[in-house]
Amino acid sequence: MSTTQLIAASEFCMYHQVELSFIQSLQQSGLLTVIVQEEKLYVEEEELPQLEKMVRLYHEMGINIEGIETITYLLERMNDMQRQIAELNRRLSRYEG
Repeated sequence: MSTTQLIAASEFCMYHQVELSFIQSLQQSGLLTVIVQEEKLYVEEEELPQLEKMVRLYHEMGINIEGIETITYLLERMNDMQRQIAELNRRLSRYEG
């Protein structure tokens, strides 16, 4: 059984200087899974790298939530295509070798 480390959303927001409403907006758009315990919001530790990328897009580049949704979707599609290409190259190399 794996134990998941939870990070308080309020602490994350304070550290990264974003509003808690930003986290809530990401949750509402389906970009982030938030855990509620004792009426406080928490983020799983493994989601931090993706969340920090979204904060940079929002904070440093001025991209709104809808733009972050679009960018995230396109990056996921690109990663899927890269995996498919790698798999096809691996399969093709069996026949060429």
